[in-house]
Amino acid sequence: MSSDKDQVLSFTRRALVMGGVKGALMLTLVGRLGYLQLAQSDKFKTLADKNRINLKLLAPVRGIIYDRNGQGLAVNEQDFRVQVTPEQTDDLEASLQTLSRVLPLRPQEIQSVLTKARQQAKFLPIEIIDNLSWEQLAAIEVNMPDLAGISIDEGKRRYYPHGPATAHVVGYVGSVAKQDQNGDPVLALPGFRVGKTGLEKAFEVDLRGSAGNSRIEVNVSGRMIRELERENGKPGENMSLTIDLDLQKKVQEFLAREKSASAVVMDAHTGAVYALASSPSFDPNLFTTGISHDAWTTLNTDETLPLNNKAVGGVYPPGSTFKMVTSMAGLEANVIKEDTKVFCPGHYDVGNHRFHCWKKGGHGTVDLTQALAQSCDTFYYSISRDIGIDRIAAMAKRLGLGEALGLELPEERKGTVPTQAWKEKTLGKKWDGGETVVASIGQGYLQTTPLQLATMVSRLVNGGKAVRPWMVAKLDGIDVGLQRQRWPDIGLPADHVARVRAGMEAVVNDERGTAHQYAIKDEARAFAGKTGTAQVRRITEQQRIEGMVPQEDQPWKYRHQGLFVGYAPKDNPRYVACVVVEHAGGSGPAASITRDILSTIQDMRVGDQPVRMPAPVPAPVPEKEKES
Repeated sequence: MSSDKDQVLSFTRRALVMGGVKGALMLTLVGRLGYLQLAQSDKFKTLADKNRINLKLLAPVRGIIYDRNGQGLAVNEQDFRVQVTPEQTDDLEASLQTLSRVLPLRPQEIQSVLTKARQQAKFLPIEIIDNLSWEQLAAIEVNMPDLAGISIDEGKRRYYPHGPATAHVVGYVGSVAKQDQNGDPVLALPGFRVGKTGLEKAFEVDLRGSAGNSRIEVNVSGRMIRELERENGKPGENMSLTIDLDLQKKVQEFLAREKSASAVVMDAHTGAVYALASSPSFDPNLFTTGISHDAWTTLNTDETLPLNNKAVGGVYPPGSTFKMVTSMAGLEANVIKEDTKVFCPGHYDVGNHRFHCWKKGGHGTVDLTQALAQSCDTFYYSISRDIGIDRIAAMAKRLGLGEALGLELPEERKGTVPTQAWKEKTLGKKWDGGETVVASIGQGYLQTTPLQLATMVSRLVNGGKAVRPWMVAKLDGIDVGLQRQRWPDIGLPADHVARVRAGMEAVVNDERGTAHQYAIKDEARAFAGKTGTAQVRRITEQQRIEGMVPQEDQPWKYRHQGLFVGYAPKDNPRYVACVVVEHAGGSGPAASITRDILSTIQDMRVGDQPVRMPAPVPAPVPEKEKES
């Protein structure tokens, strides 16, 4: 009896203990539930929202680049691309293999995506292919339930409607490289492009704009249900140039007559660049979607260097186009006087060295005007050492040579104008008097660009104003051009300029002039200028004795460079052009192209009307609720 009673008491105690433990656990759970529901409700509501709402960064629309008449040079087209978000698929490679049955993918494309997925955050989408056709887009949409992590993104693709004609001015965009990263999150967007060359690179920040964002409701598998809210970013700034597209195309056509050439056309008074071309060119649209290996190799192995902007980045000995510089320096130093004349027998001796004139039999007796008209080397040889290299160099720099002129293209080079100090610092040697003789006719260490030579002529014929070339007239509708800038005076005496211009007019319009065959017969449209031929390798005395191989019979890369600088109309200069034809053998082709350019621009009357920019398109009204 006692034993039964003890068992009952023992069971009762165990039950009470267990009940107490259970009760405590229930109270703990109830308390925790109450704490989570009441005190922590906002936190977990936010976490739940994050699970069903995605925040998507929106790429800004890139600014459009227009010519002076409002014609688009770099525009945007609708683009559909397929992308994958690694965190939304359990097996990224399997998703890509499934996609490859819908959209043909090369093994290297799949491998590229897998590599990127290992290098960046899993929540960032990765572009697989862009520029999808409607058929490809439809096929992906139909198969979307089986494509884990795969999505379609709509954006804008950069397009250059005039292709090679404007490639070296506008440049092109390409994929974001490591050196392009600057902390801007938009650069991490799949398929985002940044400027690589030309104005696209120089004005990357202005043209890019800033990103927007979109709050999107998605289902448990990550598929978009609807867009809840959108905040549009700031589009890139539109840009208008001084370039005239119709003239630019014409200049490109003229240059295409030769294997390799470049040209600059500008206003002598304002500095506005109306055309800037380099030939052969390339199609910048090749780079917007990723250029193929074969196309890249072809462009890079071409001996004419089509990717190089030779108009601003090509450096050449100026040849006889430099004789205007030596003339101005000689007049300023009073070495060239009113009655200065030189007899040219076809050569000039300095010590034991003989410097040859281009004309074997010589020019006879010439004054400054005929020295320029007939391009007599001996005239300049004979006065060069009295002037001195430093005074010649000082005049060259006043006229815009040997310095970067600040044109809005990153490819611009500054060239070289040598002095005694320059040689000692650069080469560790003293200047030799014979080097002054060579420099006086634009050879030796001298290196100039077509842009600089056009600027040199502009400063000579505009009254001695230090004009500089420029192209960007308006940015985001704001006039940023320099049309109204008062260019400083560089102190060129009017009578000196008049004497040099008389020689340049004779080059084209005197029967003895080296470019007389290219003259425009209409007096009102007649032009003036200067021929130039620059050797690319030294001619030895032995070669002269044995007889020179005609230029046309020599390998292309060993032929002389051909140059011409000119302005029109000759009596009231406004338009200036410089043309360089690489390895032309002589200046004739460059003179012919310059004649055609100056004739065309006078017919077109480019610059008569101010630069205009198309009216801005109203920004879209943000939609708060937009069904997918």
